[in-house]
Amino acid sequence: MGMDTFARTEEQRDRLARLGELADRYMADAHAADMENRISEGFVAALRELGYPGWPVPREWGGQGMSVYEMVLYQERIAQGDPATALGMGWHVSVLSELAQRRPWPDETLGRIFADVVERGALINKMASEAATGSPSRGGKPQTYAVRVPEGYRIHGRKTFSTFSPVLDYFIVTAVLQDTGELTEFLIPAGAERMKIEPTWNMVGMRGTASHDLVLDGVVVPEEARVRQASKQPVHAPNPFLLHVPACYLGIALAARREALKFAASYQPNSLDKPILYAPNVGQLLGAIDLELTAARHFLYAVAAKYDDGTYDPEVYPAEMAAAKSFAVQTAIAVVDKALRITGAHGLAMSHPLQRLYRDVRFGLSNPPMDDVTMRLLAQQAIREAEGMGGM
Repeated sequence: MGMDTFARTEEQRDRLARLGELADRYMADAHAADMENRISEGFVAALRELGYPGWPVPREWGGQGMSVYEMVLYQERIAQGDPATALGMGWHVSVLSELAQRRPWPDETLGRIFADVVERGALINKMASEAATGSPSRGGKPQTYAVRVPEGYRIHGRKTFSTFSPVLDYFIVTAVLQDTGELTEFLIPAGAERMKIEPTWNMVGMRGTASHDLVLDGVVVPEEARVRQASKQPVHAPNPFLLHVPACYLGIALAARREALKFAASYQPNSLDKPILYAPNVGQLLGAIDLELTAARHFLYAVAAKYDDGTYDPEVYPAEMAAAKSFAVQTAIAVVDKALRITGAHGLAMSHPLQRLYRDVRFGLSNPPMDDVTMRLLAQQAIREAEGMGGM
């Protein structure tokens, strides 16, 4: 499917083939889901049936202990069939992997969640975005608050960008304790009383993520639902599984490349004696697409492998991760643009997959880290290097 894969082992090739078969099978439904502004529930159910949601769970808890490299490999392939499902599933994988790695909750709670994910493909995501705070990566304090009550806590608030909310089994909700002002996290199961999903998601792209508003209108949870005191957590390097974001957008670029190739091989205006695939200007665009994609993919897979191999520098790695994400998204946007230059207006027909990829790819600019953060991290690194040269 598309350019050569980066699978390194027989097991990875086998899993990639199974995921690829599903992604291709549900490609038509991805298109329908976008038009109908809904999740491709059939694809999500098929991924759960395959056991994919449980692959990040450590082996000692019954999972597969999926590495960062494997996650990039699989998420990129899912995105080639359905970018919205890849992004939604990617957040589950990222949140779950961070829990497995950092163990921020009591073992009993983690064990219960991991078992549910492995046994039935339960899905989890963190609800941190709010209208007043903007992106949680910018450090805004949530307005969602929790009040102590005899039964535990009563939670009030509204979370935006609640990706995959209709199919989630668990919501990790960030909130401030009203009496102390302390930032904390609550684990709330789907279907909790006085919690509802308000269908507010009506965007140009990534429509199939169903990132609606989550409304908590006095949801009462027991004491043990408070899983983490966020303010007491040590500062870590960023979660390497956030590389699911660039993997998704490079998957979009690979899908756009596929559509451009299909069109160029089949379209032959009567002014030509063969399809436009052989036209010099189309060849130039195809060459540029492959040059850009090759560079971005090698960069992303190298950064992922560096983490798994333990050869990364904790001081430098956050900037490398951010750079891989920004470069991947910039590349994906440029590749989709070139693919549309090949198809011309044909690719903008609402019936054509390319127009959806064109809309979906823009969302990469809004997923963390944003480009200005990447540039700041890289600049700070360069400044530290210059200061170490002496003579300053």
